[in-house]
Amino acid sequence: MKFVLILLCVFLSGCETVVQTAKEIGNELPSPSFVKQPAPDPIWVQATGYAPISLQPGETRQQKVVMAMRASKLRAYQELVGVVHGQYIYGTTTVEDMVMQRDSFKAAVAGFVRGARVVKSYPVQDDTYATILEVDMAQLQRAWVE
Repeated sequence: MKFVLILLCVFLSGCETVVQTAKEIGNELPSPSFVKQPAPDPIWVQATGYAPISLQPGETRQQKVVMAMRASKLRAYQELVGVVHGQYIYGTTTVEDMVMQRDSFKAAVAGFVRGARVVKSYPVQDDTYATILEVDMAQLQRAWVE
């Protein structure tokens, strides 16, 4: 028994135990290098909306102009959504006795545009107001990816 105990001491004395904390191991690891991709060049898309001034509700011309400004901006947003997301077109044609009787279609847009900016808002001639909006398509794409 004494011999086994001495033999065990000899074998264990030759072993080395490594004590290292997780923090020390983490500090020894190479730091990760994240390569930030450069932002793509902007791809600007513009849309223009128009609104008649005289048909707007309001008691004075100034009120009608303000309403036309707002209406032209909303119309420009509608045009921009159509460019960004596309338009839904539904059409029908009716033919009777080989003669076209009726041909009609409907268009609709749906979607959202984020980050659009007003480029210019201005009167056109005497009775129309126009607003030009633009949006960076690259920025919209990054927003969808993220």
